[in-house]
Amino acid sequence: MKKGRLLNPELSRVIAESGHGQTITLADAGLPIAPTTQQRIDLALTEGIPGFIDTLKTVLTEMKVEEAVIASALAQVSPDMHERLLEALAPYEIPVTEVSHESLKQLADESRAVVRTGEFTPYANVILKSGVVF
Repeated sequence: MKKGRLLNPELSRVIAESGHGQTITLADAGLPIAPTTQQRIDLALTEGIPGFIDTLKTVLTEMKVEEAVIASALAQVSPDMHERLLEALAPYEIPVTEVSHESLKQLADESRAVVRTGEFTPYANVILKSGVVF
């Protein structure tokens, strides 16, 4: 059995296969996922399960991230979630870029995978850009 915190085999594989500069999107339950997306990993069970922040924290234990991209609307519409997201990224010193929600959806369409959580908080989405460990 895998020793790390991340137990989902699809998500673990996508992270392991990601090269420098490639992206993975963690999404709330409502983000549209393009049919052209390389892989959809649907973790959502019901409202709030799994939560966006719990999913993000788990992914960050496995993935070297050099940049995070979020929608600028998150701070205005869901300020508590915005603060929690920044707190989750802070220990890893990950720079955050803010873009329009429309731009975020376009960038998500280009991700290696979109991971759908059970999060019902508006704009709770983040694109994680893979870094290198050396």
